[in-house]
Amino acid sequence: MSSERHYDIILSPVITEKSTLAAEHNKVVFNVAKNASKPQIKAAVEALFGVKVKKVNTLVRKGKVKRFRGTVGKQKDVKKAIVTLEEGQTIDLASGL
Repeated sequence: MSSERHYDIILSPVITEKSTLAAEHNKVVFNVAKNASKPQIKAAVEALFGVKVKKVNTLVRKGKVKRFRGTVGKQKDVKKAIVTLEEGQTIDLASGL
């Protein structure tokens, strides 16, 4: 798979309090493409960051219904991947790619 395709699969890291606490247990959270499968996510993370992936868990967070000045809108659905790394492996998200 080409490196451009890897960037199409891994959209962005998730930087929240919960994902930062998960980093203590060798877990990193990414927003990924809606059609990405677990093997594709694993291959993309290993290729982009040069680490060994132990496990990939995915979830789809459904978009919320929001109102702005009486107009009803809906946020987009977001697919997240929680990537568990092998022991001794780390990803420094502060430095970027």
